[in-house]
Amino acid sequence: MTPEVKNAVDEICAAFRERSVEIVEDREGGAVVTVSALPLDGSPYAQADTFVGFHITHPYPYADVYPHFVRHDLNRRDGKAFGEGFSIGTFHDKPAVQISRRSNKLDPATNTALLKLQKVLRWLKSRP
Repeated sequence: MTPEVKNAVDEICAAFRERSVEIVEDREGGAVVTVSALPLDGSPYAQADTFVGFHITHPYPYADVYPHFVRHDLNRRDGKAFGEGFSIGTFHDKPAVQISRRSNKLDPATNTALLKLQKVLRWLKSRP
């Protein structure tokens, strides 16, 4: 891992120390990160928790951490469709729901992988 990716991984591990965080180096200087059992309390989803997975690529922090993936069986309690920002995809060769929340104005000094993960979680839980 590049020093910048390693620092991002360390920040995520520290912020989610009560969760299981799996790190897989990608052999190009980046890392694939999976944070498990993140609670979905108060959200519109039928499931109580989800993993969130994403790839921090070697150009980080100059490349956006995008997209993020959650459990493949995620569904809404009200039976409605997910809406914008969601699609069916794969993560680590397994079915997953892809969450597309691109940072259009990336500022490498402030847009960290941890902050992006926190924003994605907040967005996911706040869907109407």
